[in-house]
Amino acid sequence: MNIYVSNLSFNIQDEELKQLFTSFGDVSSAKVIMDKVTNRSRGFGFIEMSDDAAAQKAIAELDGSSVDNRTIKVNEARAKESNSRPARAFDDGGARFNNANSYNQNRY
Repeated sequence: MNIYVSNLSFNIQDEELKQLFTSFGDVSSAKVIMDKVTNRSRGFGFIEMSDDAAAQKAIAELDGSSVDNRTIKVNEARAKESNSRPARAFDDGGARFNNANSYNQNRY
C-alpha cells in the first residue's frame, strides 16, 4: 500500500521517514519529495508498505502525530490525476501565431 505523508519538516530525509514507519511493519520504500530547483524538501513524501494491515495501522496511529515539531498528515496515497486539459475547438497547438504562412498577413 502506498501512503502519502504531508506537513513534514523540511529537514527530514528519506531514511528518517522510513524509520518512522518501520515500527509498524516492513517498509519497501520511503521517499521525501525534493524541489528540483532548490534541492530542498517540498514537505511531503511517500511510503510503500507491503502489508496493507500494517499500513492501515500506521496511518491510524501516525495521522495527526507530531514529528520534528510539526503535526503530520498521513493518508492512503491516491493515483496521480491527469494534468492534461481537454482540447478546445480552436486549439491548433499554437500554429496560428507567428508561423511562416502568416508573417505580415494579418494586418488590420
